[in-house]
Amino acid sequence: MDGYLVEILFGTFAFLMVVGAPITVALGVSALAAMWYLGDNPIKMVQMSWSSVGSFPLMALPSFILAGALMEAAGLSRRLIAVAETMAGPFTGGISAATVLACLFFGAISGSGPATTAAVGMLMIPAMARAGYARGYAASVTAASGGLGIIIPPSIPMVIFGISAMGLQPSPEAVEKFGTFQSVSISKLFIAGFFPGCLMAGMLLANNYIRCRAAGYRGSAEPLSLSKILHASYKGFWAIMAPVVILGGIYTGMFTPTEAAIVAIFYTLFVGVVIYRELNLRQMVAALETTTWLAGRVLLVLFTATIFGRILVENGVPAVIAKGMLSLTDSLYVIWILVIALLLIVGMFMETLAAIMILVPVMLPVAYQMGIDPIHFGIVMICTLSIGFQTPPLGENLFIASGISNVSMEEISLRALPFAITGAVAIYIIACFPQIALWLPRVVGY
Repeated sequence: MDGYLVEILFGTFAFLMVVGAPITVALGVSALAAMWYLGDNPIKMVQMSWSSVGSFPLMALPSFILAGALMEAAGLSRRLIAVAETMAGPFTGGISAATVLACLFFGAISGSGPATTAAVGMLMIPAMARAGYARGYAASVTAASGGLGIIIPPSIPMVIFGISAMGLQPSPEAVEKFGTFQSVSISKLFIAGFFPGCLMAGMLLANNYIRCRAAGYRGSAEPLSLSKILHASYKGFWAIMAPVVILGGIYTGMFTPTEAAIVAIFYTLFVGVVIYRELNLRQMVAALETTTWLAGRVLLVLFTATIFGRILVENGVPAVIAKGMLSLTDSLYVIWILVIALLLIVGMFMETLAAIMILVPVMLPVAYQMGIDPIHFGIVMICTLSIGFQTPPLGENLFIASGISNVSMEEISLRALPFAITGAVAIYIIACFPQIALWLPRVVGY
């Protein structure tokens, strides 16, 4: 490994980030500087960029974004939240617990943390405030629960992780020591994310109960009513069926994640136009505009992050980092602590998708050297980066919740800190017990 190359690559990247350059510019310019130092033809940069967006699985990215935008416009998300709200009851922390459940439900059709926070927060933060909850707490529990949007499948970061990891193979030494590793696929990641997402939601609910009991926050003024739950479920039947159709098709092998995204689009169009009759042409055009903007933003990062990662891999940087970490300790539990701590710090300062594309080529070889399953590692990575949505200074969910609740970022951040700690504990449990993530894919035959 060339030490000067690492200094040029990371030094240029760090400098541009400090001066406020967009992440795409920082990645692209630092990669170009490294290629200039190596004497590579700049046309190689164009070739690598083109290859990064030529994969069939990447088609799922804009498709899931469009499906989520259409579901919001068609009223599916509102009906899912209404079902969750009827489950609040008069119990301690009932409405805030319903907020966590609403984020869990919406995450199954959204795939995005900020989108989940915005959709749920618009309805649940005012509802919690009317029930006597402090607006700061209402905003913090929504921001923390919004991170479930990228853990519960379908998940846009899982698509990006799958694409970033597909070209990385374990070293012969790792295969000799631990045997053959399973291949990375987006379908496996989707299936593996279900139980970890439920565990993190369960930890959030436990934290919420303890804090609400201390603060005296209760649920709704009305008693829990089975008839109201059934009525809301009846009205939202087609909304509830959306994640069933998407995930059921993937889990049973009827279609791939990319095909599932297309099915989700047509399902939403049918429900929104024919059944609910809330989706019109103007909303469809707005959804397409949102999809174009978000997908374009992600693809620009993907262009440059692919080159950045390829330079690291071709020059042996991940192997050196893996060797360095393994020289510190041979304990898998300590390695997990180091990996999770690094990801928590990165998540505070870097957008989730960019962090995945930069760090997967660096950290997945470390996982292979420790005998960690790549699917398990991907789930831990995505779960850990999801906490970055609720931690400053980047904290996209914090900004959204702050705008909805009119509460300062500082107050929401302090109130969200216990949720972040709870999430980190849950992630370490997922890391130490791989079967939480790997049991379901094996049961369904993946």
